[in-house]
Amino acid sequence: MSLQSPVGSDHQLARLLQIGVVLEEVVEARAAKHASESEDVGEDVRAFLAEAAEESAGHRDRLEDLVDELDADTVAFEEIQRLVEAQYEADRDFDWVLYDQLCNEETAYKFYDDLIAAIEGSDASFGVDREHLLSVLREIRAEEEAGVEDVTALMEERG
Repeated sequence: MSLQSPVGSDHQLARLLQIGVVLEEVVEARAAKHASESEDVGEDVRAFLAEAAEESAGHRDRLEDLVDELDADTVAFEEIQRLVEAQYEADRDFDWVLYDQLCNEETAYKFYDDLIAAIEGSDASFGVDREHLLSVLREIRAEEEAGVEDVTALMEERG
């Protein structure tokens, strides 16, 4: 599934939103894992990672609400997970916790930016209010952008 073309149906939109759900699950799980298992990070990084995991859980909930509003069949979690890993390299490991988190935040930001552009480029009608949909996605994208900036600032402080 490509975000290079406009979104044309509820089914396609639901599938893309499900990709966002899985992407958020990946970000949440990795941030929580790093926060609890990384011994060589300071409390500031640990607190940031815990906050990032909580934010991703909130994003996931908001995306799931949008999917529920659509009258569309959903796709099996395993299929969506493979798409996320293939398209956004969600299974890629990095040597350092903050680099990993930066990759996760940038990946999420890029996904939402692409999704918003694909929806804006579409003239299709959806089973969810377009302005509400775009508003939610823009808020999530802005939070991901802030996350990129926060990780970058933490990296510069430690650099």
